[in-house]
Amino acid sequence: MAESVSLFEQKLRELAKRRETVIQGGGAARVERQHKAGKWTARERIAALFDPGTFVEIDAFVTHRAKEFGMDKVQAPGEGVVTGYGLVNGRAVCVASQDFTVIGGSLGEMHAAKIVKCMELAAKVGIPFISLNDSGGARIQEGVDALKGYGDIFYRNVQCSGVIPQISVILGPCAGGAVYSPALTDFIFMVQGTANMFITGPQVIKAVTGEEVTVEQLGGAAVHSQISGNAHFVAPDEETCLQLLKALLDYLPSNNQEDPPQYDPTDDPARVEPALRDVVPAEPNKSYDMHHVIDAIVDNGVFFEVSRDYAQNIITGFARMNGRSVGIIASQPNVKAGCLDINASDKAARFVRFCDAFNIPLVTLADVPGYLPGVDQEYGGIIRHGAKLLYAYSEATVPKVTVITRKAYGGAYIAMCSRHLGADMVFALPTAEIAVMGPEGAANVVFRDEIASAENPEEKRKEKIKEFRDVFANPYVAASRGYVDDVIDPAEIRPKVIGALELLATKKGEGLPKKHGNMPV
Repeated sequence: MAESVSLFEQKLRELAKRRETVIQGGGAARVERQHKAGKWTARERIAALFDPGTFVEIDAFVTHRAKEFGMDKVQAPGEGVVTGYGLVNGRAVCVASQDFTVIGGSLGEMHAAKIVKCMELAAKVGIPFISLNDSGGARIQEGVDALKGYGDIFYRNVQCSGVIPQISVILGPCAGGAVYSPALTDFIFMVQGTANMFITGPQVIKAVTGEEVTVEQLGGAAVHSQISGNAHFVAPDEETCLQLLKALLDYLPSNNQEDPPQYDPTDDPARVEPALRDVVPAEPNKSYDMHHVIDAIVDNGVFFEVSRDYAQNIITGFARMNGRSVGIIASQPNVKAGCLDINASDKAARFVRFCDAFNIPLVTLADVPGYLPGVDQEYGGIIRHGAKLLYAYSEATVPKVTVITRKAYGGAYIAMCSRHLGADMVFALPTAEIAVMGPEGAANVVFRDEIASAENPEEKRKEKIKEFRDVFANPYVAASRGYVDDVIDPAEIRPKVIGALELLATKKGEGLPKKHGNMPV
């Protein structure tokens, strides 16, 4: 008996030794180097993300089987990635956290196999999948096996899309083919100063085009949050980044078969905001910040903005109304007068489709004078990009409530979730102007001959502008057709929208049978 216990103890010691080797990753020297670079280790990130004591690691003892180029002598504890599951704010989540201390977090056949297995587990049980990226890219020594690994991950990204939330957090380098997995996920977080993404690095670009650019200039957090639009959230450090990630998860359901989490409201759903009467100017050419409207109507003034620094002429983000998650899409008159352009259309369309996939109702605040004019916009494909927003709203079957605060002209009126794209309830403020175009342009077209033949053309033009504004530049023509359900006091936006959302909570979405549509991309 004593002999068998002794043998069992030996097995336990061997297990403990092997596990400790995996936990140590690339060793103390590489961990120190990671810290000096301003980065946490893969396991430190997991500890910060998950509720204490809830993380369960899987595939800790997986190893590579490469032999070429000296790989038979290379030890890679944990294969350079930590995978598993646990609780984040009490809800189950799967994670793959790349370990830069082990062969630079490079992706080989078995590294990828661990990630794929974790993704499949997340899809099978219906919980979010989070990827913490910190990798030098494909493991060159493994050749096509590494490329196969990336392909396997991309395929799962697509299969999981619209089924479970997928979130990528870029915490170090992410280059070459590695960037396409984050691009296929729903949201991307980046940390300033340490995170970067690009297809080809500065050296390759210099060799091919002669351009000189730094890593930060090429693919840093500022570039992707402001210019390319690839990154939805940017944080100054890893701790803040993971806190932002936790906040995002609180707005999302675990999968597409569930509703988003609902909280007991701490803000009166019947609350009116008389101050809103002074926020939206009656003057059509006066600017204002739509954030003030959003903050006044959502629960406790808490708005979780998505892609805040990109295409700022449109606002997207999550909030709660009467304790329920909603997705908000809003014109921003403070930037480009709230015009829709290529980037704004892309940004809003993708956000609408995410909300629709995960049962999050849509609230649209429209103050849009039209599409941004210009040769660059036309050459850049504003027709195709603008159509994405039309497609996204028309396709969405979740509850859709629209409030027209002021201008809603032409095709842009239609695009901002008008009744004609399937809005379930449309409200307008008394300041709303709904027409084919603005009074100034309309008068020049409709009354062109009359203005030209007048004794004083400029005075006649002003007269006709006023005439057009009095007749058409108001919400009542649209209301008389039933395109607007009600013209409301700005102070009542919150209770009116909440009332509509409560009614629409049992809405059933139906569409024509088909495999899928052909969205303009």
